[in-house]
Amino acid sequence: MARAKTGAAKSRSGGRSSAARRTLRIRSGDRVQVMAGKDRGKSGRVLRVEPSNERLYVEGLNMIKRHTRPQQVAGARSEALGGVIEREGPIHVSNVMLLDPKGGKPTRVGVERENGKPFRVARGSGARID
Repeated sequence: MARAKTGAAKSRSGGRSSAARRTLRIRSGDRVQVMAGKDRGKSGRVLRVEPSNERLYVEGLNMIKRHTRPQQVAGARSEALGGVIEREGPIHVSNVMLLDPKGGKPTRVGVERENGKPFRVARGSGARID
């Protein structure tokens, strides 16, 4: 006989609840290098960060194509854009590493506190990031 499944199903966050979500150490504007995936070895600037999904968008990397139909916007006289539009796709935060501001090599990020205020620090060189 088949056993009935018990327990809650895993969510898209890998089983973590919203309360146990970790904070991301990469912010928009940072320079990162992709460590895994089709764009491995390439680097770019972070455009947008989605902490809830643990994903970020890097300028010019993980380009995806969207086939869109021209839309008429009320009140707009210009031609509506349609066709194949290329834009950046999301990359999971575990697949990128921050580039060290000193040497430009990928580094892990630590957090140090000074007078109670947290600062991000490059683990490789010890340089302060912000």
